[in-house]
Amino acid sequence: MIFVLGIDAATWTVVRPNLDKLPSFARLCRTGRGSDMVLEETPISPSVWCSMFCGKLPDEHKHGSFVSGGKLVRRQDIAVDFIWDILDREGRTVKALNVPFVVPPYSFGVDFRPVGFGLPTNDKEWQEELERVTQKTRQLMAGAPDVLIACYTLLDRVQHFHWGEPCVLDWYRKVDSKMGELVFDSGFLDNKDNRLIVISDHGFCSFGESKVQTLPMKSEEGELKGDHHENALVITVNLDYDIKAPQDVFRAIRQHVGS
Repeated sequence: MIFVLGIDAATWTVVRPNLDKLPSFARLCRTGRGSDMVLEETPISPSVWCSMFCGKLPDEHKHGSFVSGGKLVRRQDIAVDFIWDILDREGRTVKALNVPFVVPPYSFGVDFRPVGFGLPTNDKEWQEELERVTQKTRQLMAGAPDVLIACYTLLDRVQHFHWGEPCVLDWYRKVDSKMGELVFDSGFLDNKDNRLIVISDHGFCSFGESKVQTLPMKSEEGELKGDHHENALVITVNLDYDIKAPQDVFRAIRQHVGS
């Protein structure tokens, strides 16, 4: 089984200096290999998540925004096959949960209602997403699919509104605890045939620190304190493939789960 755990906006800027407070991240770094994925494409979530799971460059998949023509872009509006489509046709078992390349986030082979339409905006919704995604992922892991993809979106929202505040680390600690449940407490990594990719679509920083500003400083929900950074987080365990670009996630899955 190959398990891809997406953590939207997770950044080494927070993780590396706080490994003593993030035991699951620290254990994964000891067990596997942690690295930066430096994005050459613009660090915009819909495009990067799409690239990860269809294996194509932005110019090829042409999906760069959650909204087009005043309407939310739907899965069927994106004219590519994703890894779950391809492997499903080949008779493989694939489950994808809460993947945020569209709004609300997309699930494949899973009945799941995203929290806050996939845009959780407060402590209650962030905690609810954390709990519900973790619980559903545990259930899916018990079925031992060939490929399991699950994503948390809350850190992106937390950091946009609270970058630089102590509560950011508090939420990383909560994510760290749930990640520990999934990859360690479940026994997933006790099986050396299991492979793990923990990955973010981009890093995070204060406004003005990244090469490209992806959002305005003010939104309908208030002033934003942080913005996307081109350095994304990657940790792999038992994976014989270097993840250097978003498309490499697709390629790594394809290599380990061939036709």
